Amino acid sequence: QVQLVESGGGLVQPGGSLRLSCAVSRSIFSMNVMGWYRQAPGKQRELVTTITRGRTTVADAVKGRFTLSTDNAKNTVYLQMNSLKPEDTAVYYCYSSYLSHDYWGQGTQVTVSS
Repeated sequence: QVQLVESGGGLVQPGGSLRLSCAVSRSIFSMNVMGWYRQAPGKQRELVTTITRGRTTVADAVKGRFTLSTDNAKNTVYLQMNSLKPEDTAVYYCYSSYLSHDYWGQGTQVTVSS
């Protein structure tokens, strides 16, 4: 079992920044995949960015603006979001794959609006 707990969402103006955190209940080193997905109202959940064995995948929509990082000592994954746009508004989910099972956090709302 893996528990994922997100924090850091909120309301931000266009062009602003936010950093999301995901506390992981197991060592990040033991995960096959760690990352972030998002789901906007009326849309399917979509990949934002993931990391697998040191290789990072980033969605075109956020490339150059969002960055995934990890603090292995704290078992925490971060998503730094810069130059936010209204279309980034969504519930953001932390994701992990561990021993062929998928795990999701409860989600944190990010709203980009003036």
